[in-house]
Amino acid sequence: MGKFENLRVWKRSKDLTVKLYKLTCKSPFDKDYGLRDQLRRAAVSVPSNIAEGDESGTNRLSIRYLYTAKGSVAEVHTQVIIAFEIGYFTEQDKSDLLDECRAISAMLNNLIKIRRK
Repeated sequence: MGKFENLRVWKRSKDLTVKLYKLTCKSPFDKDYGLRDQLRRAAVSVPSNIAEGDESGTNRLSIRYLYTAKGSVAEVHTQVIIAFEIGYFTEQDKSDLLDECRAISAMLNNLIKIRRK
């Protein structure tokens, strides 16, 4: 623990956050502050909680933060679907983002299992 920047799951979730920020800078997100800001906050929460958990010093605390990160991934997943259904994301954007959410969630599950041992 203590080297969160080396964790693949942190890197992928950080990259997902950057991608979402870039996608939500464009119309129609530029006028929908509520969904845009909520999606950004949920996305930022994922790598932030991974980092905080990794720096917490104990596996027990780390696991708690990892579960919080997993919950934030579910938020992003849900908000991507909503954004797609109201016409904010293309089918390709939706597919790519949801694939990444699923991969990050699976990686978090694996890290939780490792930290439990």
